[in-house]
Amino acid sequence: MGKEKTIPQSLQSIIQHVKQSFPNDEKLQQMFEQCFINTYETTLKPQEDGTTFVITGDIPAMWLRDSAAQVRPYLMAAENDPEIADLIEGVVRRQFQYINHDPYANAFNETENGKGHQTDVTKMTPYIWERKYEIDSLCYPIQLSYLLWKATGRTSQFDETFVLGLEKILEVWKVEQNHEKDSPYSFERLDVRQSDTLNRQGKGSKTAPTGMTWSGFRPSDDACLYGYLVPANMFAVVVLQYAAEICRTVLVNPSLQAECEQLLAEIKTGIEKYAMLDHPIYGSMYVYETDGMGHYNLMDDANVPSLLSLPYLGWCDYEDEHYKNTRKFLLSRDNPYYYEGKAAKGIGSPHTPDHYIWHIALAIQGMTTTNEEEKRYILEVIKNTDGGKGFMHEGFDADRPEEFTRDWFSWANSMFSEFVLSLCGYAVKGSPLHKQLNLK
Repeated sequence: MGKEKTIPQSLQSIIQHVKQSFPNDEKLQQMFEQCFINTYETTLKPQEDGTTFVITGDIPAMWLRDSAAQVRPYLMAAENDPEIADLIEGVVRRQFQYINHDPYANAFNETENGKGHQTDVTKMTPYIWERKYEIDSLCYPIQLSYLLWKATGRTSQFDETFVLGLEKILEVWKVEQNHEKDSPYSFERLDVRQSDTLNRQGKGSKTAPTGMTWSGFRPSDDACLYGYLVPANMFAVVVLQYAAEICRTVLVNPSLQAECEQLLAEIKTGIEKYAMLDHPIYGSMYVYETDGMGHYNLMDDANVPSLLSLPYLGWCDYEDEHYKNTRKFLLSRDNPYYYEGKAAKGIGSPHTPDHYIWHIALAIQGMTTTNEEEKRYILEVIKNTDGGKGFMHEGFDADRPEEFTRDWFSWANSMFSEFVLSLCGYAVKGSPLHKQLNLK
């Protein structure tokens, strides 16, 4: 990866804090240090225009979602380190440049080099790596910009590019409230498995208006079975609250604030009306996807936003009754992507082989439980499923963790780091986890 970077003192002091918190656990100390600095050392590429390009790991493109999640733990260092804060602000600026280029794309190239999936049947440009429309791709940059403000007090990221990007996000989410009638978006990838393309000439499965906003793909980049992806809509409600606060207190833009509040109210009403189910075993719980016409998909996927991640994202409280009921379902064999093996039990994804559990889902499980025993159990499972590499992976075989996908997956390393830091009493200021841990 070229010349080795010097690790800033602010990151080193966090590593030291973790070592002091786990003085007798050498393996955890080493794993945390490796995973925590991995994003900094290998994926961040500062640009001449002051923005920061972030590769996802083994793919040389920048995902709007992954890049936000990759740098999120560094917000804890950014509080007292202006250079780290500058790097993260550079990520936000880059993300909003991309959103203004095309709010329907999920992954972008560093330059207009025409790399990626240029043969997809959709409106590609040389800047776009992939144009799978996912609600969460637009949520994460708002979340990162907001948390940067809360962690550091800086507001320079809320410039004209941000405002233009926010307006585009609102426009897309409103258009996609009636995908059938109003949407200009379609996507087809030729000669691939069904989960990599949309049916009905690229429109996706049919939906009826609900107030929620439509998504073509899940955060796994797999096609939605039904167009209303519930955890992504919940994430949209949370970040629209953030956006409304930014409009009110920083931008002092009452009309844009009102637009955010109106849309979040419509989406929230849609979730409450169409995305809940009275399950005969688990009681009142959330569904993963629905179409507004009576069909729903009961499952969860390891990628975030997920139903498991709802308190982490800020949709609900950790002790919320609907969430607890949903969680019981998700962590049971009734969830088709919950696997139990000799080495681990946890949530996987249709994106990876059967019986493969994801480290991202384990980290989220650890950060959304209030049970200390469960947290410690999750930590031991993660430590014992690194495949001997000291890094996190995408998915691993629940019986044979040495069988895994993706050697170098920065998002998973960052999620593990954030989980370990939460065990040491560290969390990102302004985040639901910070409030849950009662941190000042």
